[in-house]
Amino acid sequence: MNYAKASFKASYGLSSQLPASDRPEIVFSGRSNVGKSSLINKLCNRKSLARVSGVPGKTATINFYEVDDVYFVDLPGYGYAKVGREERRRWDELINSYFAKAERSTLLVQLLDSRHAPSADDKTMLEYLRHYGIPFIAVLTKADKLKKSQYETTVKNFEEICVPYGCQGVYLTSSDNGYGMDTLREVLNLAAQTDDEQVQ
Repeated sequence: MNYAKASFKASYGLSSQLPASDRPEIVFSGRSNVGKSSLINKLCNRKSLARVSGVPGKTATINFYEVDDVYFVDLPGYGYAKVGREERRRWDELINSYFAKAERSTLLVQLLDSRHAPSADDKTMLEYLRHYGIPFIAVLTKADKLKKSQYETTVKNFEEICVPYGCQGVYLTSSDNGYGMDTLREVLNLAAQTDDEQVQ
């Protein structure tokens, strides 16, 4: 996958707008402000491919990015208390509609803040992924906020939490200094390549 060939494709706010799937799709999920947009930008070595907002709950749509011949799909962040009930219901319907076709997601990248144990909303999402059999990895963000002596223990702690939900791997990253990005790119490349071969 050539990460330099990256461009914004479209945003979809309603389930009826979602396009048919015609290529591998790497999906990014996480609570509001966990750093999904920053991670996508760092993976593609772009500063503003995905808009980064300091305001939680800003991404209220499913955003598609074309990265070479793969789609990066940025789901709305969850867990932001100030979002109204109707808006939250629309988000739920949007995400459920996206996953209605089991084959749609090649791999889901579940973002978790490396500094904190998974929240109740994070665990609800992990349960959702397990229940629907959605293949996923856990990507821990904000490694730059940890001491290097904490790296190994942090990954092991999250493996103990995430693996029982079906997690296929836990990866520590930093969108600030680039830690772990090369390894994550290799994982995503393999997932996209495997999916492409199965389709052919």
